[in-house]
Amino acid sequence: MIERDGRYRIQVVAEMTGIPAPTLRAWERRYGVPVPTRTAAAYRLYSDQDVAMVRRLRDLCAGGVSIAEAAKQVRSTEVEGPFVEPESFDAFEAAQARIVGAVLAFDPELVEREVSRAIYLGSAVTVFERVLGPVMRQVGDLWHEGTVSVAQEHIASGVVGNVVRGLARLVQPAAPSRRVVLGCVEDEEHVLGLYGVAIRLASWGIRSVELGARTPPEAVADAVARIAPDGVGLSMTMAPDPARGARMMAAYAEACAGVPWFVGGPGVGPVAEVVRSLGGLVIDGDLAETRARLEQALAAKPARG
Repeated sequence: MIERDGRYRIQVVAEMTGIPAPTLRAWERRYGVPVPTRTAAAYRLYSDQDVAMVRRLRDLCAGGVSIAEAAKQVRSTEVEGPFVEPESFDAFEAAQARIVGAVLAFDPELVEREVSRAIYLGSAVTVFERVLGPVMRQVGDLWHEGTVSVAQEHIASGVVGNVVRGLARLVQPAAPSRRVVLGCVEDEEHVLGLYGVAIRLASWGIRSVELGARTPPEAVADAVARIAPDGVGLSMTMAPDPARGARMMAAYAEACAGVPWFVGGPGVGPVAEVVRSLGGLVIDGDLAETRARLEQALAAKPARG
């Protein structure tokens, strides 16, 4: 049997599991799991059994189970066997868990604090790709499954989006070798991936000018004429209707007026062949994996002095 005597304070459990202390208190208050013992001074003390239950809740939620259903499953299943020490600590995964936990707890201030903590874990590229990007994918999945509300998703999007925009501005190279214009296609409102691309390009010495969400072909044409960029990048998170997508890509190809252009994002699949047929580059995987092809495409214009 696992030792049931309380031995860990709440902050220790938070570090062991990656679940913030406010979230642990909220789970106890709302769902009755776990229920730690209390000291004479009313401090919570968690047993090995309690820690195992928290980890089980964490894993179920990460797998898409609602916290209410996860708590019901954990309460009905006795966690037995020898206590296993925490797996090797991954600071990035722990940061993800703390931010998602704060979103699940519906605590905007805690979301801001945890996101602010995360930006000190590494470079802008590392923080985006190892923490903030995965967090928003998790939150998006939880929203689609009904685990988090629209309000919770908007809180996360607002906080994370503001931080990622700030990072993208801060890391822009002072003496770039090339410059690209970035925008979301005209039906696309999700800009997080766009700023993630800007951060990655900046690490390669490429400066970005972001046009933001819902950028129509006319805006791209105007930017190409006035800025004379070395390339144009378009973000597409949601897959369009194939026929409409083909018309859009034709309009963007014309707007680029011979400037190298590329399209990426989870929604690019239905228009990938059209983009290629129009001379564009499709980024259908990790941007870093297509760096050579992208830089080769941008090299179609002379590098800036």
